[in-house]
Amino acid sequence: MRKLIFILILLCGFSATFAQNSIQNDNIYSIQDSVSIPTRDNIDISATIVQNKKNKTPLPVILFYTTYHQGESDQYFAKLSADKEYVGVIAYARGIRTDLKNYAPYEHEATDIYDIIEWISKQPWCNGDVGMYGGSYTGFSQWAAMKNPHPALKTIVPQVAVMPGYDTPMENNVQMNLGLYWPHANIYKKEPIRRSLPFEWFENGIAFKSMDSLAGYRNFIFQKWLSHPAYDEYWQSMVPTPEEYANIDIPILTTTGYYDDSQIGALQYFKNHNKYDKNPEHYLVIGPYDHWGGQRKPSQDLMGYEIDSVANINMMELAYSWLDYILKDKTKPEILKDKVNYQVMETNLWKHAPSLGKINNDTLTLYLDDASLKTQKPQKKSFKKQTVDFADRENQNNYYTPQIIFDSLDASGGLIFKTLPFETEFSINGSFSGNLSVTINKKDMDVSLALYELKPDGNYFFITRYVGRASYSLDPTKRNLLTPYQKETIAFENTRFVSKKIGKGSQLVILLNINKHPFEIINYGSGKPVFEETIKDAHEPLQIDWHNDSYIKLPVWKNH
Repeated sequence: MRKLIFILILLCGFSATFAQNSIQNDNIYSIQDSVSIPTRDNIDISATIVQNKKNKTPLPVILFYTTYHQGESDQYFAKLSADKEYVGVIAYARGIRTDLKNYAPYEHEATDIYDIIEWISKQPWCNGDVGMYGGSYTGFSQWAAMKNPHPALKTIVPQVAVMPGYDTPMENNVQMNLGLYWPHANIYKKEPIRRSLPFEWFENGIAFKSMDSLAGYRNFIFQKWLSHPAYDEYWQSMVPTPEEYANIDIPILTTTGYYDDSQIGALQYFKNHNKYDKNPEHYLVIGPYDHWGGQRKPSQDLMGYEIDSVANINMMELAYSWLDYILKDKTKPEILKDKVNYQVMETNLWKHAPSLGKINNDTLTLYLDDASLKTQKPQKKSFKKQTVDFADRENQNNYYTPQIIFDSLDASGGLIFKTLPFETEFSINGSFSGNLSVTINKKDMDVSLALYELKPDGNYFFITRYVGRASYSLDPTKRNLLTPYQKETIAFENTRFVSKKIGKGSQLVILLNINKHPFEIINYGSGKPVFEETIKDAHEPLQIDWHNDSYIKLPVWKNH
C-alpha cells in the first residue's frame, strides 16, 4: 500500500545506514557537535559542524536543516559535504535535541533558518556563501527560507519538498493517518504504533480525531493539524506569498518523482515560482521515482516496474553537482538541458522543455459514459449508480496496490471505465484534470480516481491517482457543502505529474471510487467537521449518480 510505504519512509527519517561505505575514516574530520546557534526568539538551535582537517581556508557551507534526529548517523550529511570541500552544517528544528516544548513543525523555519545562516556567515570557516539541499521536510524548509532569503544563501535544492496543508498531512483536504504516525515516531519518540491500530479505528468507527486515543495518549501535533482542515492562513503562512516568490533571485533545482507522495507540493512550489517570477533560474528534474528515489538513489525495481536505464540517476549526486555549479563555478549538470527535464517511462528517453506548458501538444478528453471512456461527449444523458455503505466494515473501498504492474484490477466497490484500444501510440505528459458531475443524497464525500494503462498482454500499469474532498473542490481554503439530490460539479486539477508512453493496442482505465479504508479519513457526508464524524453519522448508505457528462482531461504528446 503506497501510503503505508510513504509513512514507513518518513518514520525512518534520514537514517544514514545506506551510506556506511561512502564516508571516510572519522579521523580526517573536525567535528563540533551540539553547537548552539542563537535566534531572535532567544531559542537556541542545536547544530553539528563538520570540516575536513586538510582544509585551512574559509569554504562555502552546505546547510542541511532537519526535523529528524537519528543520533550520530545524522553527521553523514555534514561529512559528505566536508568530503566535497565544503563545510557541512546540520541544524535541527527548534526543540529537537534541546527542549521539545519549543517544537512546532513548519511554523518557525522562515525566521530560524535566516538566523542560522546569519550566524554561519559570520564564522571564520565560512567564505560568505551558503547552499542548502535535502528532501521532504528538509525540502520544505528551503522554501520557507525563501520567504525572507538571507543574502549569504546562494542556492537551494529542494527535493521531494512537502507543502504543509497542501499535500501533507492532507491531500486536497483529505487527511491521512500520517498526521498521527509522523509525530508519534519522529517527534515524541514513542514505541512504534502497532500495525493493527488503523484497522481497529476502521472497525470501531470512532472519530478520526480520536485515533490517537487508540495509541494511548493525546498527540497534540495531530490534533492541531486536524483543527485546520482547509488550506487556510495557518498553512499558507508557512510558504512564500506571491510577492515573496517574485523576489527570489537565486538559482534553484527541484527534484521529485511520479510516485512521490509529496510530488504535488514539490511541483506546486515550481509552478508558483514560475507564475509570480516570470523567468526564474529554476530547473526541474522529475522521473519514475518514489519519495526516496527523488532525493537519493532510485530503485531500479520500483514496485514491480523496472525503470528505464537512463532514469537511474543518483539525486544526491545531482544535488552536489548543482551546488558545485553554483558555488564553485563548475560545469552545469548535463541532465539540465532545459528548465523542465522529465523521463518518459518505457521509452528510455529524457525530454526537455522550457516550461510545463511546452511538454504536450494535445489534450485527450475522455467522458465517463456507462462503463466506457469516450472521446466524444455523449448525446444521450445518463448516469451510473454507486452505493457505499459506510456501516459495512467487512468491505473496504480503495485503490491501493503495492505494485505498479499487476495482472488484474479489483474494483473494490468502485466503478471501472475503459477506452477502446488505441490505434497509435502517444505519451501522457503532465497532470490530468477533470470535472465529475454527480448527484448524491448527502452533503459531502471524498473521491478517489485512479488511472491505469491496460496493456495488450492483459497487465495493468498504475499511472497515477487523484483523491480529494468534494466540498473543497471549488476552493481549498473554504468548505462548500453539496446540496443533497441536486446535480453538482466536482472540478479537480491538483494531481500528480506523470510522463509515460501509451502503446498501440493499450487502453486507459479509470477506477472511480469513494474512500472507505483504514489509511485515510472517512467522510460520512453529514456536513459536520469530518474529523469529528463517527460511524453513527453514516445513517443511510451514500447513493451516487455519476452523470455521463463527467470527464477527465489528459495532457498528451502525439506524433502527428
